[in-house]
Parts: sequence; structure tokens; C-alpha cells
Amino acid sequence: MKKGEVYEGEVLRTEYPGRGIVLEGEHEVRVKDALPGQTVRFRITKKNSHRCEGMLLDVMKRAGNEIVSDCPHFGRCGGCSYRTLSYQDQLKLKEDQLIRLFEPVVKQEAPGSGADGQTDAAAVSCQKGGRPVWFQGVKASPDFPAYRNKMEFSFGDLEKGGELQLGLHVKGSFYDILTTDDCRIVDPDFHLILKCVLEWARETRLPHFHRVTHQGYFRHLLVRRTANTGEILVDLVTTSQAEADLNRLTDRLRALPVEGKIAGILHTVNDSVADAINDGGTEVLYGSAVITENLLGLNFRITPFSFFQTNSRGAEVLYETVRSYIGDTTGKTVFDLYSGTGTIAQVLAPAASHVTGVEIVPEAVESARESARLNGLDNCDFICGDVLKVVDELPEKPDLIVLDPPREGINPKAMPKIIAFGVRRIVYISCKATSLARDLQPLQMAGYRVEKMCGVDLFPGTEHVETVCLLSKLSETKNHISVKVDMDEMDVTAAESEDSRSPETPKEKEDAIIEAFRHFQMI
Repeated sequence: MKKGEVYEGEVLRTEYPGRGIVLEGEHEVRVKDALPGQTVRFRITKKNSHRCEGMLLDVMKRAGNEIVSDCPHFGRCGGCSYRTLSYQDQLKLKEDQLIRLFEPVVKQEAPGSGADGQTDAAAVSCQKGGRPVWFQGVKASPDFPAYRNKMEFSFGDLEKGGELQLGLHVKGSFYDILTTDDCRIVDPDFHLILKCVLEWARETRLPHFHRVTHQGYFRHLLVRRTANTGEILVDLVTTSQAEADLNRLTDRLRALPVEGKIAGILHTVNDSVADAINDGGTEVLYGSAVITENLLGLNFRITPFSFFQTNSRGAEVLYETVRSYIGDTTGKTVFDLYSGTGTIAQVLAPAASHVTGVEIVPEAVESARESARLNGLDNCDFICGDVLKVVDELPEKPDLIVLDPPREGINPKAMPKIIAFGVRRIVYISCKATSLARDLQPLQMAGYRVEKMCGVDLFPGTEHVETVCLLSKLSETKNHISVKVDMDEMDVTAAESEDSRSPETPKEKEDAIIEAFRHFQMI
């Protein structure tokens, strides 16, 4: 088997994130977007001693449970991969992938045993259903198929020099853009706005921004629509290389018969060469640059570039899950690390004594502070900074911790500091389950155990899924030894062997000890 060669085979199963496994000789080949039961033709794209990967070329035979996709763009657009499965089959597929990923990682303890030493009845019932005792399935999105509250459409063409398009990338292509004016994962208001902007843009005869020459005007169209309040924000992103009659566009957009309410129309200039939306200056053409979404009775301010869960009602399921996992917060201090716009912090705040959110993106922190003010929450503080550095400066010690890191997971250097707080319960929310699987290892070495875990499907039709995990500190009375460590007398030779510099301050010594414990798996 060599790179570039083409093979055919049956997909035996899928593994996270949405990779079909095909057996070719002695090798298991991971083929993106291939579904169990399909017979597929694929090209080898990567082969080394660790793994083989293939690119799907054609589905020779459909799986027995496949259905006809309801989206006219499916197959050409690269946005969705599971639209030929019923929603229940999608959930089951994601459940199987998560179980397969986490079963080798999660250390087994008594069913549902956690910090309180009690058995979780829900976990026991899951065991009867054939799942691991700690896994509680994948929760469905309340909205399906039209669930997304944000889309970033790109300007481009289908063939070089062809008619201007506005939509999503053609599957597997960096350059070609397909006009997705009937995309099924968004509200019909998105379709009206996309068609209006595209028609106006074609009339201007101005070119789209070319990703190789870096010449052109039109770049992106950002649309946000809140699910519970119906407010719409439209942002046209262009370069500064030309000018167009934006007043004419504004008038057309305001006249659209949308079911929601257009609250703001913006124009953002982006002269960066990167194929991403960067704010080089934003002008408000109409209304406001901020819209408000209501989740679980709380209001959250959303700006064009704020991070906010793209599935509003799915986010409510996620936050309810987090609230139930974290348990009673009455009188407790909670740290929400990687807090984004502060949604989780504010959901937990009403019962807590105090909640501190830490987030590195300044705009997100400002939105969180403003939302907390609007919601009348005076026991929330939001700190702008890197978790790795900020946790050393926090005056309080938390009782509970919520972790919601970016896709790459927790910075390995920050993990010992988080563990050193010694809280009894940690809730970890992950948008990339493989990062959570990696981070579970040091947490379990430090004496935490997975009490329960579930998926929350914020991305129907795709291979993506959010994962929520409750980790509880093992009870010291249950076959564990309590060790008292004198920080001044302990020999930290093992830690010092990693670095010739001996720790001088008590804090440095404590960090070195934590690293030593991790090295010997003693905690």
C-alpha cells in the first residue's frame, strides 16, 4: 500500500471524529466522511508506521440505513457529512464514537462513585442499556435541522473567472465556492439575506478577493440570528481596495420580509491575507453592532466577532447539563476557566457565592461583564488573561471548577496549577473529544475519576459533538492513603532532574512537587 494508490472496501465502523475504518490487507485505513456499511473507493493520502488515511472518492454501495438527504447542496458542499442518516442514527453513531474513544482512557471505579461516595442511579441505568456505567448517551439538539445562529459565507467562484458566488466551500476545495442559498442548517431568513447580498454584489461588478493574488473587494458575509429573540446582525466584510454603494445594500436588506428583526447592518474592512474574518475596522450602517440572546432566562450580548455557541437551544441543553453535573453551588466559589462570553459563569452565578471567569479574548470579557451587569449579577468577575498566568494571581481558592477550553484543550503547563486547587468536582466541556481524552490522563493521575459523561449534539448533520464530563476527587476513605507533605523538607530530586535549576520560592517548590507526583503517578 502506497500513498496515491486507490482501493475499494467496506466501512466496518467509524471512529471519532467521523472517520470510517476500512480494512485493506493488514492495515486499517481511516477515511473521512465514510459511514458504516458503505462500500467506498478511496485514495491513500497518508501512510506511516502509526496510521493510514484515505480520501473518499466515491460511495460504491450505500449503507442499509441511509436515506435521501433533504439538502439540495449535500455532496457538493463540505459543510455536512451525516445528512443521509436519520437523526436518531446520527446520535447513535456519535455515541458509539465517544464510547470507543473514551473506554480505553477512563479508569474504572465503582458505578457512579464520586466525591460524595454515593452511587448515581442514572449511571447504573445506562449500564443496563449496554453503555459504560459512566456514559449517559448523546443528548439531542432541540432544533433540527435549522439550528445554527451564525454563518460565515465566503465570496468566490465555482470556476476561475466564473460568475460571483456566495456561500460555502465546495467539498475538498480551498478555492471553489458554492452558493448555498437553500442551506438546511439555518433559518430561512439566512437564505433571504444571502440572495439579497449576492444579487447586489453581482450588480456592482466588483471582484471577489482572490486568495492567491490578494486582489479583489468582496470577502465574506457574516450573519447572526438569535433563536429566542429573533434579532439579526448582518456584516459585509470587504477589503479597502474599492468602494461600493453600501447605502443601496442597506435599503434592500431592511426591506426584506424576514421573520426575525434586522437589528444591525455593518461593514467590516479586512485587508489581512489570511482566509479568515479579521476586524480591521467596522462601520455601523444601520442599527446596532450588538444583538441580545436569551438563554435560560438570562440575556447575553453578542457582537459580530464574539464567541457564542452556534446552536442557541442546544446551548441551553449544554448549560443545563453543566449545572446538573456541577451540583449544588450554594455558598460556593466557582472558577469558570476559559469562560468565553461568560454564559456558563452567569448560569451558575445565581446560587453561587462568587464566580470568577478567566478568558484571554478581550472582546469576550467585555461582553461577559456587560451581560452580567444587564442580568443584575454582582457576584461575577471576569478577568482578561491567559489561564496559565492568571490562576497564580487569583486571591480566592475555588470550591468547584468548570473548564471549557479551546479545541486544543488545556495547556499542559496550566494543568498542574488547576489540579493544585484540589477541588472536589471539575466539569470539563470539550468541543474536541480527543483533547479531553488526552487531558483525562493527568487528571486521573491526580486522583480524579470520571463520575459521568455525556455528549450534547450542538452540530446535527456533522461529525462534531460537544462532550461534558464530571470528574470527582476520590474519597480518601475508599482504599486510598492520605499523605501529608511538608513542602520545606520533601526531596524534589525527581522534579529537579527535569531542570537543573532548583526551585527557590515556596510556590516554585510546590509546582516542582506537583510535577514530581505526576511523573511517578503518586497522586
